[in-house]
Amino acid sequence: MAIDHYDTVVVGAGFGGIRTLYELRKLGLTAKCFELGTDVGGTWYWNRYPGARTDSEAWVYAMNFAPELKDEWNFEERYPGQESVQRNLSQVVDRFDLRKYITFNTRVSTAKYNEHSATWTITTSEGTTVTCRYFIPATGPLSVGRELPFAGLKRFKGEHYQASKWPKQHVDLRGKRVALVGTGATGVQIIPKIAPHVKELTVFQRTPNYVLPGRNYTIDEHQAAEIKQNFQKAWTAATNHPFGLAMEDPNLAAGNVTEADTLRQVLDSGWESGGFHFQFETFSDLFTDAKSNLIASDYLRNKIRAVVKDQKTAELLCPNYPFLSKRPPCGHQYYETFNRPNVKLVDISKDDIDMYEDGIRTQSGSDYEFDVIIFALGFDAATGALCEMDVTGRQGLSLRDHWEEKLDTFAGILVPNFPNMFMVCGPHAPFGNMPVVEEVEVNWIGKTIEHMEREGFTSIDVPSKAADAWSTHVTEAFEATLFAESAGQVHAWFVGANVPGKPRRVLFYFGGVPTWNSWLEHETKTNWSSMKLGSAQSNGHVKA
Repeated sequence: MAIDHYDTVVVGAGFGGIRTLYELRKLGLTAKCFELGTDVGGTWYWNRYPGARTDSEAWVYAMNFAPELKDEWNFEERYPGQESVQRNLSQVVDRFDLRKYITFNTRVSTAKYNEHSATWTITTSEGTTVTCRYFIPATGPLSVGRELPFAGLKRFKGEHYQASKWPKQHVDLRGKRVALVGTGATGVQIIPKIAPHVKELTVFQRTPNYVLPGRNYTIDEHQAAEIKQNFQKAWTAATNHPFGLAMEDPNLAAGNVTEADTLRQVLDSGWESGGFHFQFETFSDLFTDAKSNLIASDYLRNKIRAVVKDQKTAELLCPNYPFLSKRPPCGHQYYETFNRPNVKLVDISKDDIDMYEDGIRTQSGSDYEFDVIIFALGFDAATGALCEMDVTGRQGLSLRDHWEEKLDTFAGILVPNFPNMFMVCGPHAPFGNMPVVEEVEVNWIGKTIEHMEREGFTSIDVPSKAADAWSTHVTEAFEATLFAESAGQVHAWFVGANVPGKPRRVLFYFGGVPTWNSWLEHETKTNWSSMKLGSAQSNGHVKA
């Protein structure tokens, strides 16, 4: 039976996969994309839970590879909801006729590199096998939900749902006793959305978050016109911002301010602006100076106490760790929801839970009865989706086993001994607004492949020396932050601490998009001088 061969195989049809497909077709390469869902969207296909929306503003959470996209994108809200994002991505795919290259409802199970032919063999769980020259996993940093660790769940007689796999069909929660386990970004979005409709909502919280007010609003036609007029300006600002956002870096350090009124005024401005403006446009030293961070942390704790009427509940919602140790979510009436008479908070910071027939039982002996349990336990970030596949490089090296011992990449794109594998938003990519990161990243991947095609190279690999230099830089950039130690203590997902048994290490780059981009530009300007480029010889082997 003949096996289909493509120039490229892409895994995932979210932002990264769609952007990659467009780039590959622009280069004139044949491409096949495999997507587990039944439509495009990636995380915006699966995460359709109540209240799901972006934490980045609409004008930088979009596609920007063609001028006409800004005119065709639907700018409906400051923070677009799941349906809007997924619909816009679907429009982009159809606009550029990319759907015909995507095979849906298909999971890639194995990807194996053949050193003799410098090709990859991709096998799906449905039994399809194809080969390709370039293997591009665009699985995203947050695509694999954590496994539910509750042995007693099979005994629970009610309904249960996992936020990362929310069903397409409507889930009716009206008049039901509902438990929600987890208060990360997902839980923070679900809680205020479902509270008005349920009979009782009980929130089980292990670690509280500093939840910033989103200040979401509907975008009318006049605001949409202004967004489109300033779209490229916003993207230029975002590309030059450390975290890929259209914001201005503050030039004032809290440590240099002696007047309490000035401190309060700057922090008030950030709070009222909403979203990530609080940490990125107030003081320049919140990430690095303990005293300045404490000022911001105390400010946020006092805001929680001012909003939540029951002071015992308010104190449980107040984090006791430095601000930014966990990624702060954007809330939409989150703290206000705990003032509702039908909402209760249960602290499980020192108490394990499990399910029994009628609900949730704490290790300390308290029973809570529910009709529905919702799990918002987060994701196996950065490496989860890649390690879920059986990816094998040179000399049978397993990516999963290799990363268990040593997480090394070049710029979050290439991995030593896995030639011609380009990751889109893999581990060690910048921590920040992913559409901006992906635009820079896929542009570079396209330039690299174009260079290889033009010069006749059949393989690219990153030497260990280059990968070690980048990985060391990633670690040093993270260790320069105030929260390098506390992130693990509070189970932050960007160091893998939310997944039991996962090695605790920094999974993303905290040195900023511009600095990361400078590493990529160095390669293009020096003809990929740090890389190992191979040419096929007559015997079929690759010679460096």
